[in-house]
Amino acid sequence: MEIANSVAFVTGGNRGIGEAFVRAFVAGGARRVYVGTRQREAAAHLVKEAPDRVVAVELDLSDEESIKRAARDCPDVTILVNNAGQFLHQTLLTAPDLSAARAEMEVNYFGPLGMCRAFAPILARSRPSAIANVLSAGGLVAVPIMGGYSPSKFAARAMSTCLRAELAAQGTTVSALFVGSVDTRMASHVKGAKEKPETIAAAGLAAIRRGTEEVDTDAMAIEVRAQTIREPEALARRFAKQLGATEINTGR
Repeated sequence: MEIANSVAFVTGGNRGIGEAFVRAFVAGGARRVYVGTRQREAAAHLVKEAPDRVVAVELDLSDEESIKRAARDCPDVTILVNNAGQFLHQTLLTAPDLSAARAEMEVNYFGPLGMCRAFAPILARSRPSAIANVLSAGGLVAVPIMGGYSPSKFAARAMSTCLRAELAAQGTTVSALFVGSVDTRMASHVKGAKEKPETIAAAGLAAIRRGTEEVDTDAMAIEVRAQTIREPEALARRFAKQLGATEINTGR
């Protein structure tokens, strides 16, 4: 899969990792980059940087009609990056109700699934084509302090595997990108070293080019995958502590 002359759609592309993806696609020679964002003006700075190639598209991943409109208005996409995500800082039992867990599953699982379903026929027109799903180290090991976010990323990983099989015949690859600690607004509460969003975008574009099924995009993600085999419970405790928890009960 070549980045040059491709047409990319990046959800949540107005800031953080998504913003880095947009700039990486532009630098890589993409013909057009659609920036999915709840408000078009939030992506104005990116449009200004490359007005001939960057297009802001209003998108709400929790709204099926919004997804359908995006697919209708962007009929030339060859690469879809499902980057947008939501983390509401609630645990499964201490949250006042299920609304946070439902919202995280809606944005982190059903939203990307809706995007894949809507854009699959469009991607089928180009061989090869690609989907990259931005996931989390919290989708490799269950992190109690992350509440519904971690389960939603586990679900998105399974979805990526299923879609990879379904889309293989049409020449669309599906890459799952596992991200650790990154210097973004979503991770502003996280303590310790953080990767730059540009590092994640570079790893993502490399995975798209090669059709890599799964890739750990940074040092933390690599370490998490390794330790899931050696000491999964110890890792859960360590990860939770980094996210600000004082104690995690693993059931032992």
